[in-house]
Amino acid sequence: MFTIDTRSRVPIYEQLMSKLKELIIREVWKEDEKLPSVRSLAQDLTINPNTIQKAYRELEREGYIYSVPGKGSFVAPVKKEISEERMMVLKKELERVVGEILFLGVSKEDIIRLIETMDEPERGSEDDYS
Repeated sequence: MFTIDTRSRVPIYEQLMSKLKELIIREVWKEDEKLPSVRSLAQDLTINPNTIQKAYRELEREGYIYSVPGKGSFVAPVKKEISEERMMVLKKELERVVGEILFLGVSKEDIIRLIETMDEPERGSEDDYS
């Protein structure tokens, strides 16, 4: 599915959240699809189940997944309010990053060129995560 970098300074639960969000955003995992159980994912990635649980809890808090007691965790339907709220957060983060890049001396034109050369993520392709 994907790997976790145990030597990274980024906490494991945050790496896991990022990977799971990407799978959901790219629609590799569809709305209402069941996520791997905490136990099975912990075994596959050889990490503590509490770490998986923390990532799932945060993803649920952010609206990416929902839990059904006794059944597991599932991909949440996309809600317009959550999408708009998330877009605002991402725009602020982009402003911060671009501001830092500008401060380091990169021109606006170079930033625009960089954005124009970026590929849009393909939706529904699981090949990148095997």
